[in-house]
Amino acid sequence: MTPDTPTADAGSSSEELTEAPAPACVMSFNASDASGAGGIAGDVATIAAMGAHGLPVVTAVVMRDTAEVFDHHTLDPEVVVEQARSVLEDVTIAAWKVGYLGSAEGVSAVAEILSDYPDVPLVAYMPNLSWLDEDEQQAYLDAYRELVLPQTEVLVGSHQTLTDFLLPEWESDRPASPRELAVAAAEHGARFVLVTSVPLPDQFLDNVLASAQGAITGEKFERFEVSFVGAGDTLSAALAALLAAGSELHMAVGESLAFLDQALDAGFRPGMGNVIPDRFFWALPPGEEGEPGAEGGTGEEGDVPGTRHIH
Repeated sequence: MTPDTPTADAGSSSEELTEAPAPACVMSFNASDASGAGGIAGDVATIAAMGAHGLPVVTAVVMRDTAEVFDHHTLDPEVVVEQARSVLEDVTIAAWKVGYLGSAEGVSAVAEILSDYPDVPLVAYMPNLSWLDEDEQQAYLDAYRELVLPQTEVLVGSHQTLTDFLLPEWESDRPASPRELAVAAAEHGARFVLVTSVPLPDQFLDNVLASAQGAITGEKFERFEVSFVGAGDTLSAALAALLAAGSELHMAVGESLAFLDQALDAGFRPGMGNVIPDRFFWALPPGEEGEPGAEGGTGEEGDVPGTRHIH
């Protein structure tokens, strides 16, 4: 600052500075993912791209690259709680986004925080957890059903992941419908499910918002010869940001699916693994007509190579 630099006069009454209104704030509970594909980094980028402000609470550290998960380290639940409570005493939030919470104890700790704000909408994303030990995974899912689903406005996940989670005894030759998944979720208290990658004939996958009464809205995606990582975190974080801004649910789902579709089309491969959605596709200069998009990739855990799935 130079002597000539103007400064604001705290006592001035002529032209007082007016602060711009704060954007809607979304608190995200998720793991740290150093690849930037998903987790807390993906949530923050997506929430910012949707015009909201992200409040990231780290629940675990996932050791992975863009192809696979190698290991994970959970945070002490008290550390998770202290992160969140410190911010919640200061900032008014308009929505929650819940991703991977690290452990059954982490689920319990986060659920207790959520219960103190019953009027704030919760978007809960259930990722593929096949990389966890069986006993650890089972304890996590049991705690999630009991403690998080009763507080959930929208449960987001791929068709296969939600079927394994909500209907583990499903034995029919046909896939469970989004409504059947919604009925199962409603038995645990969740109001809606947003089911992605529902298999359809030909070269399409459906993405459907459903309640126990039936399908509400959705969008079909064409299969592409590429596999993504971080798409489910992107979709759920975008939905949470739109709900925080006051959008009606069916409109928010349509807009978040459109956002994801464009982010996938603009996806990029930063390493040797899968393609990452570009959450800031809209900020880049347009490419030349006919310019190729994302190149083909290899499948992620639980994914089928050669398709554009939402994990």
